[in-house]
Amino acid sequence: MEKPIFVLNGPNLNLSGSREPEIYGTDTLTDIEAACAEKIAQLSRTFVFRQTNHEGVLIDWLQEGRVQASGILLNAGGLTHSSIALYDCLKSIIIPVVEIHLSNPLRRESFRHQSYVGMAATGTIAGFGLHSYLLGIEALHIKLTHKR
Repeated sequence: MEKPIFVLNGPNLNLSGSREPEIYGTDTLTDIEAACAEKIAQLSRTFVFRQTNHEGVLIDWLQEGRVQASGILLNAGGLTHSSIALYDCLKSIIIPVVEIHLSNPLRRESFRHQSYVGMAATGTIAGFGLHSYLLGIEALHIKLTHKR
């Protein structure tokens, strides 16, 4: 049986839909998970969807994904710009990792322009709201299917 795709979400993403909707949109994390479930089912894959506000928990899940997932979709939230520990963990992962963001960090404050996640990820998709997740799933599917 094929390993699932891990969809991992970091700090404050549980507030999606109500936190700064002019930046992050109005879709809740439940809406995002439902859209991911639909997209992944269309691709005949399975997934694990999780959110935490704790850096260590996110690192534990990434380490779990190293062996239990086929690929990882990661929205690390604010940890993207601050966590060298997350970067170090991601460097140990050999399966594809796609960094995603609801907003486009490059159109925001300058401190958001640095991405420790992006420095270790296979690729990055940002600025498309909920669709960043769907595009990320599609990118992972292509990467896993075509192995190039």
